[in-house]
Amino acid sequence: MNEVVTQRTKGADEKFCSDCGETIKAKAEICPKCGVRQSAVPGSLTATAPNGKSKVAAALLAFFLGGFGVHKFYLGQVGLGILYLVFFWTFIPAIIAFIEFIIFLTMSDETFNQKYGNA
Repeated sequence: MNEVVTQRTKGADEKFCSDCGETIKAKAEICPKCGVRQSAVPGSLTATAPNGKSKVAAALLAFFLGGFGVHKFYLGQVGLGILYLVFFWTFIPAIIAFIEFIIFLTMSDETFNQKYGNA
């Protein structure tokens, strides 16, 4: 029962791999030892869904081009995007897109990933 427990340390610019626990660079997206993609820190602006969609990008598209439904096309909801395009002249899609802009900004990363992560 003489087990030696080694304490792993990491530097200021390092982190532990979320899968194998190896010490890797803090900016590394993929662990060089096991090859597992590292998840972004929750609440960071660089957080993306598994399919590469970004909550911030969707929010900005909804704000600037939402009246034309560009954010819907970005999120893979082509039918709604076409509907927005058909009715853009009424400004109703622009109002809805502004509301969706606010919703995207207040939505948690987990909720965004559940709703739009596999589109």
